[in-house]
Amino acid sequence: MAPERRKGDRIVFERGFPAHMMSIDGTWRRACIMEDISEIGAKLTVEGSVEGLNLKEFFLLLSSTGLAYRRCELAWVNGDQIGVNFLKQGDKKKKIARRPENQDADA
Repeated sequence: MAPERRKGDRIVFERGFPAHMMSIDGTWRRACIMEDISEIGAKLTVEGSVEGLNLKEFFLLLSSTGLAYRRCELAWVNGDQIGVNFLKQGDKKKKIARRPENQDADA
């Protein structure tokens, strides 16, 4: 068995928790079972192939109405199981405004 790499405590669901994965733009959707979850990520068993899907960023829908969801990014793939990291509101890389070098503060 591989050593545990995840940080933080997690909740393991005995029978799994039914959920769906959906692309940010709504072009694809897959049923999945959430095997475990922590504050920072989850392990999912995906129904059907994930080949060809853009898993860089997607939604994990936790309710049938889509009102409970988490924005995710792919962490790892092992057969039909994937690990995801949860993204927070400010996680996208922000462009940092840089002052040109050699610029005087009094200019």
